[in-house]
Amino acid sequence: MNIRVAEEESAQEIHIPADIDWEMLDKSKFFFLGAALFSGVSATLYPVVLIKTRQQVAQAQLSGIRTAFSTVKHEGLRALYRGFGTSLMGTIPARALYMAALEVTKSNVGSATINFGVPEPTAAAIANAAAGLTAAMAAQLVWTPVDVVSQRLMVQGTHPSCSSPRKYANGIDAFRKIVRTDGPKGLYRGFGISILTYAPSNAVWWASYSVAQRLVWGGMGCYILKKDDGSNEIRPDTKTVMAVQGVSAAMAGGVSALITMPLDTIKTRLQVLDGEENGRRGPTVGQTVRNLIKEGGWLACYRGLGPRWASMSMSATTMITTYEFLKRLSAKNQESLM
Repeated sequence: MNIRVAEEESAQEIHIPADIDWEMLDKSKFFFLGAALFSGVSATLYPVVLIKTRQQVAQAQLSGIRTAFSTVKHEGLRALYRGFGTSLMGTIPARALYMAALEVTKSNVGSATINFGVPEPTAAAIANAAAGLTAAMAAQLVWTPVDVVSQRLMVQGTHPSCSSPRKYANGIDAFRKIVRTDGPKGLYRGFGISILTYAPSNAVWWASYSVAQRLVWGGMGCYILKKDDGSNEIRPDTKTVMAVQGVSAAMAGGVSALITMPLDTIKTRLQVLDGEENGRRGPTVGQTVRNLIKEGGWLACYRGLGPRWASMSMSATTMITTYEFLKRLSAKNQESLM
């Protein structure tokens, strides 16, 4: 991808390393290395996700810092990783499904839009949005049951619907009790709103990421142009490329977090707050929204926004730099990337 920056009669081109599409990847290396790399990313960010989840199901407004200190004080540091084993076991197949759907869709939609005569920048944004949408919908088939189980483990003893401080011994125990109480559909509680949350969120994120990259590169080109050294070509090194990708990802993650926060709060409550006592059914979407408004008005839908914003921005930055690094490691022909 080349980005041209013009000012008056002079022009410079920023030569960015070519994107790697699905056909250029060594699939076995891509999935094996991806499982290892993203497991590390998940382990790093998991405590922030746990704090965000606890804030969302709390019936009183608590800051992320207070929630974190309270968790560590009363339950120890290990509590920050409650449910992590279950989450990790589900994340590996879900991430593989996500990456495959993402790359296949991006490659096919990108080629199709360009063939229709759509300008390359617009085609890239459309392809990224379609790829994010498709990947999120495919991954939710695995992610929703994992979310339901791991989030139950995350919030044990932190809300009134729990009958004891430790209702579930582990992920397998939680899985069995959920199925026994609600049947298999209990594992897909909140599936519809998960799709409504993550599919648009991913579409917005990938489209925003594509646009943000061009804006950041364009801004860099204008800055370099003012310090023109006579060269008409700019070839950024690997560190610069990764830095731009990271900044663009953080920008896209923040926008996506803000837009989809109310849906994420409702989804989390649907998946966590149940009616196991006295045979009652779990809350509906309408009841969940009414309860949130009763507890704190419309702002209650934004509980956990700080941790989620931080989590999504950090996750996006880490994910995209790791993902782009993974694609380069997995490319069949390394020389063609230079």
